[in-house]
Amino acid sequence: MTDLILHHLLFTLALSLTVQAVFFACAATLETDKVTDLSYGLTFVLIAGALVLHARRRDAAEVGLAVMVIAWGVRLAGYLVYRIVHIGRDARFDGIRERFWRFFTFWLFQGLAVWVILLPVTLWYSRPGPWNRWMCAGASVWLVGLLIEAVADQQKFAFKRRATGRARWTDTGLWRYSRHPNYFGELLCWYGVYVFAAPDIGAWNALAVASPLAITVILLFATGIPTLEASAQKKWGSDPEYQAYRTRTSLLVPWFRR
Repeated sequence: MTDLILHHLLFTLALSLTVQAVFFACAATLETDKVTDLSYGLTFVLIAGALVLHARRRDAAEVGLAVMVIAWGVRLAGYLVYRIVHIGRDARFDGIRERFWRFFTFWLFQGLAVWVILLPVTLWYSRPGPWNRWMCAGASVWLVGLLIEAVADQQKFAFKRRATGRARWTDTGLWRYSRHPNYFGELLCWYGVYVFAAPDIGAWNALAVASPLAITVILLFATGIPTLEASAQKKWGSDPEYQAYRTRTSLLVPWFRR
């Protein structure tokens, strides 16, 4: 069993890094942002697909977990590709895409992040169990998260497409109750995946728990919320209306305004 787990861990790490290497070569050569987000979601899809194709039984649990990961990856990749095609350039990479090693470091980090986030999935496919109530709970949390993330992304994109959308922060729909509802939905998705897989992993939970911890750190303390909050403060920090929105609106969990 340990040999199978190690095989799965090394295989998914190699696959994640290989996908990033291929897309990095394309992005660096063409100096384009159009494949960056595609590669992120696509890596989840490829890894989950590979794991379920090599599954022993392909029963409801094995297919269900793969569907959860693939549906999340396809939805995210599709939305982000659609968005970048319309906006043409991702300002996050200004000053980075032109510098080889900084750009390379981003892609390396992305490949490692995907691997860590998928640890519960990789470990579970090494020792899968039959469908149980924990899987029902995990799948339910995941579904709520997917709906929140999808709705929030659509609302923000629609708002930004308005004539005045670029000149104002999004404060309609779910964004009226949270400054980052899409990230809240994403966290729910991966916490749901962890709940789905955790009971069957046993002692390997000590490693699998790195997944929800990693996505929490990335979104709340690293490249997620801090980056967007700093950007918004730079754009609208002098606007009293924005400061009122910032003060009254929950940072992450959708809640009634203060």
